[in-house]
This record gives sequence, C-alpha cells and structure tokens, in this order.
Amino acid sequence: MNRRHLLLAAVAVAVTPMAASADQYVDFSPGVVKDALKDGKTVLVEYAASWCSTCRRQERVINALRAEDPAYDAAITFVKVDWDRFNRHDVAVSRAIPRRSTLVLLRGNDELGRIVAGTSQSQIKGLLDRAL
Repeated sequence: MNRRHLLLAAVAVAVTPMAASADQYVDFSPGVVKDALKDGKTVLVEYAASWCSTCRRQERVINALRAEDPAYDAAITFVKVDWDRFNRHDVAVSRAIPRRSTLVLLRGNDELGRIVAGTSQSQIKGLLDRAL
C-alpha cells in the first residue's frame, strides 16, 4: 500500500464518529469467543490495554482497513480483550498470549495467524485477509 492510500485511510478513520468506532468491537466477557467460534464465525481477538501505544496503533490500522474494505466486517467478529483485566484468564492463558498488543485470528478450533506487537499495515492486512 502506498503512502497516499495510507493517508486516505487515516483521514477516513479520523472523520468517523468516535461512537461508531467503539461499536465496532465486542468487549470480551467469558464465553464470547467460544460462542462466536461455535456459531461458525471467524474471530479476531485483540488483546489490548488502554494505556498501550502499540495497541492504539494496531486499532487505528485495523479501523482504517475496515473502513477501506467492508468485507472484513462481513467476515470477521472483532473482540477486544482488556489485557489488564483478563491477562490471567483462560482467554489469554489457553492460547499462550505473551503480552498485550497481540492479535489472534481464529476459526473453529484453528488459529489462522497471530501478530505480537506488530503495527505494520501490510502485516495486519495480511492477517485480516486470511479470514476472507
């Protein structure tokens, strides 16, 4: 992706109302991921902390990609796990999540891919594209 596309995506995210971006993620609660997977959905689990700058960058990139291509929203359920609250919960421990700023793409019993602390748009796009 060239700089112009990146800039246009950033502008699209900036002009999107803040309330809309908050609704784009399902906040984790016990059972949310398992139920979505059981229903046959593909799930991107984002392990994030509100104070984490890497997490915020990942979220901006994800939101820009989603704004660019609505196919992601049609194909993926986006779940945000509050790292500070759930880092010792089964949702993190069972998948050996090493830290906040980890993205994991799941379908059924399979992990389709993961990114740990990566913020590259091409890397995150590659992960999301595995769901399409």
